[in-house]
Amino acid sequence: MNQGELQQLVEEISRHFFNRPFKHQATFNSRLRTTGGRYHLRSHDLDFNPQVLEKLGKDVLIGVIKHELCHYHLHLQGKGHQHKDKDFKDLLKEVGGIRYVPSLRGQKEKVMFWQYKCTGCGLTAKRQRRFNTQKFICSKCKSSFVLVGREKVTS
Repeated sequence: MNQGELQQLVEEISRHFFNRPFKHQATFNSRLRTTGGRYHLRSHDLDFNPQVLEKLGKDVLIGVIKHELCHYHLHLQGKGHQHKDKDFKDLLKEVGGIRYVPSLRGQKEKVMFWQYKCTGCGLTAKRQRRFNTQKFICSKCKSSFVLVGREKVTS
């Protein structure tokens, strides 16, 4: 999808769901990382993260467009356009927009942990960094630790 198709999609969604025209600019902004879209209060333009379309699909992008159009139309009408405002929450629910964009990072990688066991009380300790068992002792029984091995854990 290019900029022209995005502009046309935003205008179409605005007419269909809000019964109001969208008279400003809608663009893809590849600098957006953690958010799906952004509404500019001064220029009234909308920016969208192109990764939302690539990784999550057109349905999620449409939900983000509805979300940003809620900000846009409520701000132009002088109503509460912030996330905390009742006007915003009601309109978002009415048009079927999404409140939060699903994570663009995907699943987290598995992390390797070093596993230690206390020689006295049997307490197990998992650490990301390896430590010297000669220098550290168990806080419960004051015995030394023994390195058991490594374990993969999803964080």
